[in-house]
Amino acid sequence: MLLCIDVGNTNTLFGLHDGKGFVGQWRCATSPQRTADEYFVWLDALRRHAGLGDRPVTDVIVSSVVPQVLFNLRVLSDRYFATRPLIVGREGCALGVPVRVDPGTNVGADRLVNTVGAHDRYGGDLIVVDFGTATTFDVVGSDGAYEGGVIAPGVNLSVAALHQAAAALPLIDVARPERVVGTNTLACMQSGVYWGYVGLIEGICARIAAERGRPMRVVGTGGLSSLFARGTDVIEVIDPDITMHGLVCIHRTNRGKRNA
Repeated sequence: MLLCIDVGNTNTLFGLHDGKGFVGQWRCATSPQRTADEYFVWLDALRRHAGLGDRPVTDVIVSSVVPQVLFNLRVLSDRYFATRPLIVGREGCALGVPVRVDPGTNVGADRLVNTVGAHDRYGGDLIVVDFGTATTFDVVGSDGAYEGGVIAPGVNLSVAALHQAAAALPLIDVARPERVVGTNTLACMQSGVYWGYVGLIEGICARIAAERGRPMRVVGTGGLSSLFARGTDVIEVIDPDITMHGLVCIHRTNRGKRNA
């Protein structure tokens, strides 16, 4: 089986793919201090709990935006699964799609993986909006190429910053308010966060489409995507598994080369 590992700034997602689909997915907090042994004990217990303990991992692919965790994930792969992991964005890992950015630019591995996964499922001329620690807008060309995008502060980062910078403002949950105009502090803050981000989504997606001169299909992913999709018609598709699907696609692209 293929073990897909998506390391984000906040959480790390592990998924087991049996060649037909994911048979198990588990999440833990991202921590550079976690050792390979700790990863294995945690993951092995969850695999056995799901009845997957007798199905060996034969391949590992990793996408990470936190470079400090890669060493222990490499050790995990080598020591416990006897395989060299494929690392997205590193030499020897083909994406299968072009990357059209300024020379010397390092694009986040998660954004490249989202591009591959989105193109495989939905074709080209896409905007992938990922609601993670940062809110990113990534443009997928008609041929599947990654063609740049936009990085904005994540929703939860904005909420935390508002609370920290203004002592009188509480820390709030992100929710869709019943009305735009609030009549108390909590309602005012929820409206500002929710409808402010809806405006951000609509405005940026409209400007990207206008700049490119053609319609762009918008795909949402990440934990808060379904919440914000309820406030706008701009997001046409919600796909929470687009990153993990992209890892499977990239592994498929590289499988023949690695076995040659």
